[in-house]
Amino acid sequence: MLVAPANTDYAKRIDDLGQIILAYNDVTEKLQQSHDQLTQTVQRLQVELSEKNRLLERRNRLAALGEMAAGMAHEIRNPLGGIQLYSSILAKELSDRPDSLQLVHKISGGVKLLDALVSQVLQFTREITAHASMADLAAVIDQAIEFASPTLLMRNVICDVSGPRPMPVKIDAMLVGQAVLNLVLNAAEAIHEGGVVTVRFGVPAEDESHQFYLVITDTGQGIPAEVLDKIFNPFFTTKESGTGLGLAIVHRVVEAHDGTITASNIEGGGAKFEVRI
Repeated sequence: MLVAPANTDYAKRIDDLGQIILAYNDVTEKLQQSHDQLTQTVQRLQVELSEKNRLLERRNRLAALGEMAAGMAHEIRNPLGGIQLYSSILAKELSDRPDSLQLVHKISGGVKLLDALVSQVLQFTREITAHASMADLAAVIDQAIEFASPTLLMRNVICDVSGPRPMPVKIDAMLVGQAVLNLVLNAAEAIHEGGVVTVRFGVPAEDESHQFYLVITDTGQGIPAEVLDKIFNPFFTTKESGTGLGLAIVHRVVEAHDGTITASNIEGGGAKFEVRI
């Protein structure tokens, strides 16, 4: 009569032990999942920190370069004004000597080119601050492409645009328009003659903190691999007549909006610039 209760008590203990083991396994599994998530978060933060440190180092380097360039630009502009003045006086005195007058006009033209370069340098060295307000990104892009239309027509380049209309965003419309214009012109100039520049924009995935993405691609030859990490540096250019400031200014405009810009090559040919703001 006493055996049955003992067996019942033993079975209950076994059942309780099983429940404890299941609960322990459940806690262990949850702890492992939390550990894995924390590990992934730490790894992501380490990558982000490394990228932020790289960007900070670049910004400090460009700030120092900007200060030096601004000083040089002012020193160059002062004598340029004198040269332009003297060449205009000389042009009046040589008005009856066409051959000599042509040489003076060449000097004056060279001075104007240098003055334009100095203006670009000073534009680059100025602090760029984004005064954001609500704007239609689609309209900003359309206006930039309209400004680029002479170059597109001259090079027989088609510009294909796609994205939501309207697309309200909070940006400095003038600065973003300037950046889009520079990127479209850069893409068009990368195409020798006849080709397509594609402009795509839209809303990023829900897990991203950015307002929008903008992708500009071309059907040119692409960016040489050895210069891919230098193209946003000021005064660096692969063009015969380029100043190397266009993409550097674009980079600063994107940074002023706390955004990112990357450049890459497309498989099969062409370059891609991706902006996220």
